[in-house]
Amino acid sequence: MKKNMGKTDRIIRLILAAMVVVLFFTNVISGMLGIILLVGAGALVLTSFVSFCGLYVPFGINTCKMKESQMDLPKQK
Repeated sequence: MKKNMGKTDRIIRLILAAMVVVLFFTNVISGMLGIILLVGAGALVLTSFVSFCGLYVPFGINTCKMKESQMDLPKQK
């Protein structure tokens, strides 16, 4: 997998996931909605750690900054 998430994107995802967890365990959100949001928070944490978001691929989104030396190199097959 090629990284397609930048540092800022990863930090925002971790903050959102932490907020959902806190809201769930303080009973602000509960029931089926709470469980669904917890699963979504887990997905946010997972994608943050691997720096890859599968939903970005079909849309061609890439928030990962490339180094200048990598931009000049031709693609290898």
